[in-house]
Amino acid sequence: MARGFFITFEGGEGAGKSTQIGQLAHKLRDKRYPVVVTREPGGSPGAEAIRHVILSGAAEPFGPQMEALLFAAARCDHVEQLIRPALRRGKIVLCDRFVDSSRVYQGMAGNVDAAMLAEIERISVNGVMPDMTLIFDIDPEEGLRRAAARRGDDQPDRFEKETLAVHKRRRQAFLDIARKEPKRCTVIDASADAETVENAVTAAVFAALEARSHADHEAVQGA
Repeated sequence: MARGFFITFEGGEGAGKSTQIGQLAHKLRDKRYPVVVTREPGGSPGAEAIRHVILSGAAEPFGPQMEALLFAAARCDHVEQLIRPALRRGKIVLCDRFVDSSRVYQGMAGNVDAAMLAEIERISVNGVMPDMTLIFDIDPEEGLRRAAARRGDDQPDRFEKETLAVHKRRRQAFLDIARKEPKRCTVIDASADAETVENAVTAAVFAALEARSHADHEAVQGA
């Protein structure tokens, strides 16, 4: 690829994002696409250190504003150390969560001031935004059941432990983002079986890559 392609995976707890990222990465590599798989919070050494602070709940007593700032600090390091360099090398970057999670978890469901959140987002991404976002939609009750089965005897993390009502608000917030940005966002029905979800993800992503390739070809022909 002449230039990279940035795909983010978003959605509530237990929606199966991590599983689907792995399956998609395998299919892309089979087609000889260069792929980088990463996650948030995390993805770079500095961001991984902040991840522990956030998910352990250590920052929770300081409120959602502090959590938003920590996420932004982690994202800034992640973007500059991993995502931007990978895109410059023409790689496809698959990221488990990105700015939409901050918009939902700290913004729409956490009541952080919208202007503040927009400004720290602008600074943290520094122009790097997803080319495509897959939003995995699932009923929160089913998602939490899956998340509990996945973690076994481990304790729920900072965000899993919230009330069902909070999880429902988050679900609606993700769907609102998809409605407002239909060109970037594709909603995936994550309640279906894993193979059906995988097929939907594959179809959406390869169609987007084909469309981008066609657009690049047209641009070269017109130059």
